[in-house]
Amino acid sequence: MASKFSKNMSKRYTITAALPYTNGPIHIGHLAGVYVPADIYSRYLRLTGNDVAFICGSDEHGVPITIKAKKEGVTPQDIVDKYHAIIKTSFEDFGISFDNYSRTSAKIHHDTASEFFKTLYDKNEFVEEVSEQLYDAEANQFLADRFVIGTCPKCGFEEAYGDQCENCGTSHNATDLINPKSAITGNTPTLKETKHWFLPLNKHEEFLREWILKGHKKDWKPNVYGQVKSWVDDGLRPRAVTRDLDWGIPVPVEGGEGKVLYVWFDAPIGYISATKEWAARVGKNWEDYWKDENTKLVHFIGKDNIVFHCIIFPSMLKAEGSYILPENVPANEFLNLEGNKLSTSKNWAVWLPEYLEDFPNQQDVLRYALTANAPETKDNDFTWKDFQARNNNELVAIFGNFINRVAVLTNKYYSGEIPQPAEFKAIDEETLAAVKAYPAVIASSIERYRFREGSQELMNLARLGNKYLADEEPWKTIKTDEERTKTVMFVALQIASALAVLSEPFLPFTSDKLKSILNHAELDSELTWEDISTKDVLLPAGHSIQSRKPELLFSKIEDDTIQKQLDKLEASKKANEAANKKVEPQKEEITFDDFTKLDLRVGTILEAEKMPKTKKLMVLKVDTGIDTRTIVSGIAESFSPEDVIGKRVTVLVNLAPRKLRGVESQGMILMTEDESGNLVFVNSNIDDVSNGLKIS
Repeated sequence: MASKFSKNMSKRYTITAALPYTNGPIHIGHLAGVYVPADIYSRYLRLTGNDVAFICGSDEHGVPITIKAKKEGVTPQDIVDKYHAIIKTSFEDFGISFDNYSRTSAKIHHDTASEFFKTLYDKNEFVEEVSEQLYDAEANQFLADRFVIGTCPKCGFEEAYGDQCENCGTSHNATDLINPKSAITGNTPTLKETKHWFLPLNKHEEFLREWILKGHKKDWKPNVYGQVKSWVDDGLRPRAVTRDLDWGIPVPVEGGEGKVLYVWFDAPIGYISATKEWAARVGKNWEDYWKDENTKLVHFIGKDNIVFHCIIFPSMLKAEGSYILPENVPANEFLNLEGNKLSTSKNWAVWLPEYLEDFPNQQDVLRYALTANAPETKDNDFTWKDFQARNNNELVAIFGNFINRVAVLTNKYYSGEIPQPAEFKAIDEETLAAVKAYPAVIASSIERYRFREGSQELMNLARLGNKYLADEEPWKTIKTDEERTKTVMFVALQIASALAVLSEPFLPFTSDKLKSILNHAELDSELTWEDISTKDVLLPAGHSIQSRKPELLFSKIEDDTIQKQLDKLEASKKANEAANKKVEPQKEEITFDDFTKLDLRVGTILEAEKMPKTKKLMVLKVDTGIDTRTIVSGIAESFSPEDVIGKRVTVLVNLAPRKLRGVESQGMILMTEDESGNLVFVNSNIDDVSNGLKIS
């Protein structure tokens, strides 16, 4: 009977990861949502003998890039060149094992996207329409989706973009927005006629119902299936595939002057052009990876891209006619940071280049923390305390502790040489049998896109090793039964070797370190995923591991290190509050004589009590220096009576009396608000200023 992982069962896979947009660096939300899951899947497939093309690239067209270029006074090409290099380096630094990382500004992509458009154009798959689009007269240009901001017609979010609401995820047209504003000038745009080509998605409704809603009801994630069903059930409409812009791929047909391909038409074609580029480099046929029914196509994306990868791109591929369709689109939900939504504009993020500055050589710690808490079925929250706990309590205390004990004891007892085992007891055979079961268990999790589950099964294998050592206590038996100790250490080393292989998809840097410690390079052949479940011996007796003191796989992260990260976020929060602080505009001008009518005095609150049946009002007795009077103030939500008794205050004493809830108020206490919106007394802090003194 063939093994689950035997090479004769290998298959060809095209794995794509959403093209990151090149208007900023990568943060942990991108890693958690798309790139770490895709990398785990691709590494696993390679380890199990499959033919894998893991494809990605920079998405370099679209309006946000032109907006950023205008703000910085540079060209769009300058922007994409800068961030393409930063993003590509970040992926390399974190071990994301793309077979090709390309970019949509490359000639091969322009050619591929243009050819794809012309093929659909020649097949009459587009609808050509003259329609009214939003136009900014002051800027003298039509407003593409991201140049328009307005109120979402579905959820009422007031900062929705022209193509999509980031609050509720709804896809719409810019003309659907309520109270639209130009992102260029802030003006209210007008409607003006322009010609565009549309992909009639309504034409493909039945195909989508059959392919997804019937064909993938049981094997696609509920969050993906549910979104697609909602869109299809609501009825699909034609979707524009061209835009009035000067940055992008020119529309390659007559009448397309001054227009470019809509970025969400050209971007997914980037997967195809990047595959072409890779295949030419390595001497393969790219069509095998996109047009062969034996190839499995899987798209890794975030939930904000579901409509494009499950409705628009499949409709494009179906209309073209020669391409395979995705077998799965395992989209993740969003990752929040310390309870708040990740935000590039608000600098509420953990940027990958900065992470490596603060945590050098600790890429796997972040990979593990993000995987163990991945937003696979719902939005999840990344916290620095959880990150610290995952490292200290799991990677250090379980995985790292087991490996360190095995390596240290092997060097101490046997000068780094794997001992010849003696008789195997039942516990030894049971433990080795349990190790053999782990490849299938972890594989099942990965193949069902349950990477969180898979990471915990890997940790369970390390737990098995720790328990085995704790139960068998080789540090004790070495004094009483050397033969028994040899068997125990032999078994422990087999577990360590299994961890070295099975950890690679999740912890590639750790896997390399562990293979180095165990001297895997000196084995007769490289161990595969299948070997862990089929071979009785992974490290043979007589094989030597590193004789020097082994490098620790992980190190403890201290509280002060975590506090620095929390302080950094708090600084971002305060900077945002200061930047977004709204100062009331100046009131109507008054004369000096008007001002002199105000009689402001220093006073002290003597008594205070909340006014019954009100939330805001507090009744105060105030010594103004000229008398003791009653003042009703709306401070009860910010202060308790105990907080204000004895408080020095500034009082407007000649304000005409006014009855509030039956109590006559004889003046006003001066208050303001701090940056957080909390009430603050406006008063003198000098102790020797007496009540009744005038303030001028």
